Amino acid sequence: MNLNKNSKRRKELVAIAARLFCNQGYESTTVRMLADAMGIKSGSLFHHFNDKQEILYAVIESGMLHAMEIARQALSSAKTPKERLYALARAHLSTLLEDRDAHVVAIYEWRSLTQESRNLLVELRDAYETSWREVISECHEAGLIKGDQGLQRRLALGALNWTVQWYHPDRELTPDDLAHELVAMVLREPSA
Repeated sequence: MNLNKNSKRRKELVAIAARLFCNQGYESTTVRMLADAMGIKSGSLFHHFNDKQEILYAVIESGMLHAMEIARQALSSAKTPKERLYALARAHLSTLLEDRDAHVVAIYEWRSLTQESRNLLVELRDAYETSWREVISECHEAGLIKGDQGLQRRLALGALNWTVQWYHPDRELTPDDLAHELVAMVLREPSA
């Protein structure tokens, strides 16, 4: 690949691809559609990426790396297990709602990745989920939660990921409200 992964232009191209894959679906998005939206010729696209599969990988990878960074920042200032669970839920919502296209693509187009790409991204997903494992474990150790930790992690992430289907920022609930509700649900507390 000729373009640095961290270049501004590549990030722009990945964001455009994320929007198209989110709106059209990976399979329905052609190389010509990508190039037109990017303002380049179809052949020029391959100066930046080897193929369409590499673009899909880049979209999902960028979303995952962004999610990991936001989570790391959020957790750095949270002290108690409950605060850390809230910070992680709020960070997850931030990445879903601020970088929606990349996350919708990751959720719905994962199946379109080659096995090799999937294997590489599983490492990132597992690293991200390690934060969730640790925080849920801290909540268990503090006596805030009982039950199957793996199931609780999967249910929490599933509930958060589904917000891309129904949440609209112009309605009454804020991302903070959603994060508080998730924490109350996981901790089996009355909601605020």
